[in-house]
Amino acid sequence: MHKDRRWICTIPAMTTFPPDWRFIARHPAYFLAFGLGSGLAPKAPGTFGTLAALPLYYLLAWFATPTQLYVIIGIAVAAGIWICGKTGRDLGVADHSAIVWDEIAAFWIVLAAIPQTPLWAAAAFGLFRLFDIWKPFPINWFDAHLKNGFGVMLDDLLAAGYTLLVLFLAQKILP
Repeated sequence: MHKDRRWICTIPAMTTFPPDWRFIARHPAYFLAFGLGSGLAPKAPGTFGTLAALPLYYLLAWFATPTQLYVIIGIAVAAGIWICGKTGRDLGVADHSAIVWDEIAAFWIVLAAIPQTPLWAAAAFGLFRLFDIWKPFPINWFDAHLKNGFGVMLDDLLAAGYTLLVLFLAQKILP
């Protein structure tokens, strides 16, 4: 028997590396996690991922009934836990900045719940990015403590919730 039993519990250190197109082409989960490539933007990948959500959502909305659209969004959120988790594990960083599927799926929820006008979409985009970057409580707590696919998705779902709350209040207050 081995003298040092600690080796049984040791997890090998994961290597992090800058992802590129070759990496995201290796597995469908990576391609989705990187927002079809939008997450590879050198600056503000979360913003580019959220921007990518717009045409994808409107394409889905064009072909799907409202019920089908809600089901697709639900599947995108549920699958996002696995997609983001697998990609984060394989990259060695649970919430790598280039993983933007969480922004895409969460922003689809916002888009499905607001009036379909450019002004509402722009306001939703700005608020969603604000809450995703600022991370007010409890988003910041979950972001710091849940380092897995569920945590990656949850912080953006909460940002979507804050966005919808502010937009709902604005709709009630503004004429």
